[in-house]
Amino acid sequence: MRWKATMCGLGLVLLAATACGEQAPSVGSGSGDATSSEAAPTAPTIPATDLPPVMPGGPRQMQPPADTAQVPATRVDSSALPSDFPREVFVSADGKQLFIRAEEGGCGRAAAEVTAQDARQVVVNLVENKSNLAGQMCTMDIRYPVVSATLSEPLNERTVVLTSAKRGY
Repeated sequence: MRWKATMCGLGLVLLAATACGEQAPSVGSGSGDATSSEAAPTAPTIPATDLPPVMPGGPRQMQPPADTAQVPATRVDSSALPSDFPREVFVSADGKQLFIRAEEGGCGRAAAEVTAQDARQVVVNLVENKSNLAGQMCTMDIRYPVVSATLSEPLNERTVVLTSAKRGY
């Protein structure tokens, strides 16, 4: 019975020593100063090959580029979008690039697809693609990235019609 108490006591001492101990400065470091510090350890980096694949839509940006102008709400038809979906559309200075605030969540990635263009309107489908990685854990957050779509002709006075879809769900 006495050996059990001794072993428990020894285990607690070892646990306390390893959990609370500080690294002592190295002897013979040449500085002679016991308070000199070594370089702080850096966080490990993840090799690019270990990252999940990038979904269509390119890199995530949360704000449209600085050289864009917001398309007036009177020229944006968002009636096909869910009521809580963002409705911001921006156009580049040359009129050929649209930047649209989309919605994505968890493992989903938003993208914009131009599905039709004519002299009166441009139809853009905002798609949320869900990653299909087996066993992947997904957060329950909602993000509002800005996605882009390229037009064949400048937007000018045409109306932007927004639709939405989910893929891979």
